[in-house]
Amino acid sequence: MRIFAAVTLALLASMTASAEPAWKDLFNGITLDGWHAVPGGKWEVVDGTILGTSPRSEPRHGLLMTNRRFKNFRVRAKFKVTSGDSGFYFRVEKTNTHVSVRGFQAEVDNSKEVGGLYETSMRAWVRKPDPKVISKLVKPGNWTDLLVSAIGNNITVYLNGTKVTELLDDAKCLKEGHIALQLHGGQDMRVQFKDLAIQELP
Repeated sequence: MRIFAAVTLALLASMTASAEPAWKDLFNGITLDGWHAVPGGKWEVVDGTILGTSPRSEPRHGLLMTNRRFKNFRVRAKFKVTSGDSGFYFRVEKTNTHVSVRGFQAEVDNSKEVGGLYETSMRAWVRKPDPKVISKLVKPGNWTDLLVSAIGNNITVYLNGTKVTELLDDAKCLKEGHIALQLHGGQDMRVQFKDLAIQELP
């Protein structure tokens, strides 16, 4: 009996030691605490979601950016695009340009490129998803689950639980930066995000 108890305690201790870091909310559903807006468009909290809107006459990429910078992580969110071309930026650096940042975004829109990896002010399109997979996986105008994993030189994007884009051993990618939500300039924009959370990793 004592041996069994000792083994059980050892297993529990091992499980606790190897437990993954907890997920932490990036958005509390009430305020935009922890975020700041970059000029261009409008960001507000509506019915527990982050709503971004921008008119076609706005040339700038309006962003909602985290105050903090992040390095290695998994980050998740839900998004719904009513109109326009949005993006989920991560590990980005601020720039003094009309797009305001440089670095990666996971494409957020109603096209077959949703979930692709686009590097703003750097390499442009780096990876695009298989349009046949997107057609089966994502229904335009509905809420879509997004998960981005950025660990070292490896980046993976999941939509509705399925891996759609992967970039491995990419020495050129930025290793640290802000997370930001995008309103594309020159378009009638209406996009919503909710349930944003992050799991920071070593």
